[in-house]
Amino acid sequence: MAKYDEIISAIFRDRYTEGVTSIIFEREDLAVKARELGFEPPKNLGDIVYSYKYRKRLPEDIINTAPQGFYWRIKNTGIAQHEFVLTPGAEFVEPDVMLATTKIPDGTPSIVKKHSISDEQALLAIVRYNRLIDIFLGITCYSLQNHLRTTVTGIGQIETDEIYVGIDKAGKQYIILVQAKGGSDKLGISQIEQDLALCTEKYPELICKSIACQFITRDIVAMFEFSIEDERIVKINERNYKIVDASAISSEDLLSYRTHG
Repeated sequence: MAKYDEIISAIFRDRYTEGVTSIIFEREDLAVKARELGFEPPKNLGDIVYSYKYRKRLPEDIINTAPQGFYWRIKNTGIAQHEFVLTPGAEFVEPDVMLATTKIPDGTPSIVKKHSISDEQALLAIVRYNRLIDIFLGITCYSLQNHLRTTVTGIGQIETDEIYVGIDKAGKQYIILVQAKGGSDKLGISQIEQDLALCTEKYPELICKSIACQFITRDIVAMFEFSIEDERIVKINERNYKIVDASAISSEDLLSYRTHG
């Protein structure tokens, strides 16, 4: 990862001047810069960009050039084309650990829990089998496809973890894109932007919902809903659900839910 920092910092420094808000580069520039720095480029150049979009913060020398209240992030602008963008707000979405939890009786088959290979796979299974999308949004939802990889105009290749379709009591139909984060992966604003762009381009006739879920602990799942306001991504809903055995939901819990919603 130290090499990743050297490469991405050098790419940024070569193009940065005070006052700029956008810096464009191509994936092949990463290989060229690695050789200039004296080492072989990583076999998977895309992993460099992926790391800073979803796993870790950019190096401090890049972060420190951003004015107060802004941060630099990397977004895709086409196939193998990327851009540093100076953006207001927070770089990653973090769960609110002070938010009250709602207990949900666990409907996840034990065999699925046993054989889930990754945190992300386990999280998606919990969300699916416990119908957390339905509960969170208040509409009936069906899983359409997981790990969809496609291209979107002006962005290039993107991947979303799972897609649901939904319908409400009035007959309105929805397309729901879900990002799942387990382990050390972070939920970045770029992913939400990409999901919303995919909705607009591929499913223009359906109502788009951008949803993310993340483990807080192994039995508490944070759920988020996002939208666009004044050309920026905003969080419009957040809930924490605790997945428990049905016997762990007390009469007091049920009374509390009736009272507070």
